[in-house]
Order: sequence, then C-alpha cells, then structure tokens
Amino acid sequence: MLVPARRFNFLDDPFFYEGEKEKLMNTDIIENDNKYEFHIELPGFKKEDISIELDNGNLKIHAKNEVNEEEKEKGKVIRQERFYGEMSRSFYVGDNIDENSINASFENGILKLVVPKKEIKDNKKLIEIK
Repeated sequence: MLVPARRFNFLDDPFFYEGEKEKLMNTDIIENDNKYEFHIELPGFKKEDISIELDNGNLKIHAKNEVNEEEKEKGKVIRQERFYGEMSRSFYVGDNIDENSINASFENGILKLVVPKKEIKDNKKLIEIK
C-alpha cells in the first residue's frame, strides 16, 4: 500500500534555524609589521548604529539596530533571518598601538578598522670593552 507523501514544511524543521546567531560580526584580522586591519561584517546596519571604543588595550565594537515601524506593519513575520537587536565583540590589541591614528570606515555592510602599531624604539646600548 502506498503512503501519501507528506508535504515538507520548513517551519517544522528544527535544523532550519540552527547556527544563525554564531554568524554575527564575522571578522577577518590582518596583521602587518606596522598595523592591524579588521574587516567586520555588519549587514543591515548603518554607520550611526555602530560604536567603537578602545579601553585598556581592548578594542570594543558595539552595534544596535531595530525593526522600524513600517516593517512591523507589513504583516506577521514567519521567518526572520536578518538580525535585529544589539551585539558586541571585543578584541585585545594591547598597549603597543597608536590610538590617535586609528581609522574606521563603513561601506557595504563592512566595518574596516586600521589600527596602527607604535614604533618600538630599540633601547639597546653597546658597551665598549676597554
């Protein structure tokens, strides 16, 4: 006897929602001799939604966005993959950075931070043997 196929409903699939929250603020960090470069994904955010703070060698990035009233009035949301709310990440960059020269830009959902390192002066002193 043939059993009729059950229609698959993606809303019933527990794995359909799995693993989404871990993908927030994906970051690539590149280190050169004279700087660190951070590329942080923040899709759906605006520049005004993001704050960056340097505190005792910790670079802290905080982002916050909310569903606007126009979106709420469109109807009942049955699946939401875009993130709304607050998120933060912190990276230890140490004390050997030039905090006055940090540069930040935000374009196409990517926050780019350039964190220059301080020049380390060589305090070696040669001692002459007599």
